[in-house]
Amino acid sequence: MMNKAMLIGNLTKDPETRVTQTGIKTCSFTLAVQRNRKNAQGIREADFISVVTWRQLAELCERYLSKGRKVGVFGSIQTRSYEAKDGTKRYITEVVADEVEFLTPKGDEAQNQNNERTEQTNGDGEFIDVNPDDLPF
Repeated sequence: MMNKAMLIGNLTKDPETRVTQTGIKTCSFTLAVQRNRKNAQGIREADFISVVTWRQLAELCERYLSKGRKVGVFGSIQTRSYEAKDGTKRYITEVVADEVEFLTPKGDEAQNQNNERTEQTNGDGEFIDVNPDDLPF
């Protein structure tokens, strides 16, 4: 069986960090991930996906991520439930991240929020512009 998730998106707000009752740090954030195709009105919609990190990865995300930063997330999809204060059962689906790649250079958040292009390197280590529309995923 396989449960793998790979996402690239921008944080919708600053990450939230908590410590569990057993002292384990966790960091949660929401990614806005653009869909590959435009809708009937010609607008590219986005999905908003919850991501959770644990332990050392949570500490790194807390330290280096903020609203608008572009990240790549690799992990698995998890569904859990809990009972709300009003007694109803609630369900949450989120990505539990094994890896988070920081794709926005520190200090470039504002510039890259308006830039639809992603930087990649060619075989010689030189940066080339890649339009997200040209990516195969």
